[in-house]
Amino acid sequence: MINIHISSQTLELIIDKSLYKIYQISSAKNGLGEKENSYCTPRGRHKISKKIGDGLKENSVLVGREFTGEIFNESLFEQYPDRDWILTRILWLEGLEEHNKNSKDRYIYIHGTPDSTKLGKTGSKGCIRVNNKDMVEIFNLSHEGDEVNIIG
Repeated sequence: MINIHISSQTLELIIDKSLYKIYQISSAKNGLGEKENSYCTPRGRHKISKKIGDGLKENSVLVGREFTGEIFNESLFEQYPDRDWILTRILWLEGLEEHNKNSKDRYIYIHGTPDSTKLGKTGSKGCIRVNNKDMVEIFNLSHEGDEVNIIG
């Protein structure tokens, strides 16, 4: 189980009903919300619908949930400064409540982000950004179908 606390910008990984570890995250710059095209992070109960990127190197670039063949670096960042960088792994979330049932169609993920991304404060376009090394650990310790609670 994963609990995401928006107020503290943290993700708690729960294994066998015990707190395993707390990670820093970055949620949506636009705050909380469930509307299409709002670029907000949706609240409530979700599940991991799909795990994407197993075995990819850290900093592997994913676009449309596919590995582009690129490994993120500063020159790539300078070349594409407006790209929303989705790196390393994706946990694709599916909403389990009436108000957030569109989360999967909105492509709400927990995903890796460039090391230069400031975590511990908002900044994403709706997803939950996590340090790449942490993302690999969270990915390896979670399973499709695991519950994810986004607490706002």
